Amino acid sequence: MDRRSFLKNTAIGGSTAAAATLAAPAYAQGRRTLTLVTTWGRGLAGVHDSAQYCADMITAATDGALTVELKAAGELVGAFEVFDAVSSGQADMYHGVDYYFLNQHPAYALFSQIPFGMTPQEMNTWYYSDGGMELNHELGALFNLKPFLSGNTGAQAGGWFSRRIESAEDFNGLKFRMPGQGGQVLSKLGASVQNLPGAEVYQALASGAIDGTEWIGPWADEKAGFQEISKIYYPAGFHEPGPALTLTTNLDVFNELSASHQTIIETVCAASNMNTLSMFLSENAAALERLQSAGVELHEFPDDVWDAFYAASQEVIEESMGDDLYRRTYESAMASQESSSKWVNDSSGVFMKQRQRILG
Repeated sequence: MDRRSFLKNTAIGGSTAAAATLAAPAYAQGRRTLTLVTTWGRGLAGVHDSAQYCADMITAATDGALTVELKAAGELVGAFEVFDAVSSGQADMYHGVDYYFLNQHPAYALFSQIPFGMTPQEMNTWYYSDGGMELNHELGALFNLKPFLSGNTGAQAGGWFSRRIESAEDFNGLKFRMPGQGGQVLSKLGASVQNLPGAEVYQALASGAIDGTEWIGPWADEKAGFQEISKIYYPAGFHEPGPALTLTTNLDVFNELSASHQTIIETVCAASNMNTLSMFLSENAAALERLQSAGVELHEFPDDVWDAFYAASQEVIEESMGDDLYRRTYESAMASQESSSKWVNDSSGVFMKQRQRILG
């Protein structure tokens, strides 16, 4: 039995009752309602906004012929259950970050973020110009899905800690929330890694269930209230230099749409990709100043800790290279990154350094 048949004929773990309430796409006088489920709690700064932007823009651009109804995490299915809900056809679309679904396929890390991976500019160059989108669609088709990048948060912070990190040994036994391959890296350094949905992180940190967490960056972290619990903050992290968000449609549903509606979904996703990144970059600097004013201490990991991050990252990546699609996707992404980053370093990289020197 192939993967698609299995999903269509089995219950979704932990979400059967909720998913059963999801009906097939609704039609009325040539109009269609699509249910969009997300990995985000309603109101989570930036990421929920990105999902809502996609829903609103698809509805508006089709003049209501496609009406997208957004259901936040927990309203129909749990944050980590959206993949199976859409793959099986029990929901029509999901918005999220795909490293939550490494248990489905390790290549999903590459369409969200890997440690020491791509900046947003490098990610977009690969995705739109160097074959990344085609590989994303090849991966999605294995699970009856049609994905498009639909957002980027920009570089994510290293996180909030109950104590300063002086050496790599300080991660040993640390209870820390970090998903994706970044979390796998910390596991190799001895941390007890937790993969929690965003809406559950504050309570886990406040209760002591975890000793620290990364979330997104100053704006989203401030909105989440982590500064109320911890005052030790590392703005620079190794794990997500430019993580991508994705809007993914059930492939059967996508193929039933008209060519113009398919194009609208793809175009809205590209617009959301830029809109989301701009939103985060606009908000983060001011939020970081507010956090400092509230007594938050900013720190940098020591060089030997960065070296430990990198060594463990190479181990994590190598462990997935036995999968053909992961290997091909990784090699494609790294070739694009190497090529584009050389030009960026030689041009705007030099300019930025000189501008900083002159302007301070």
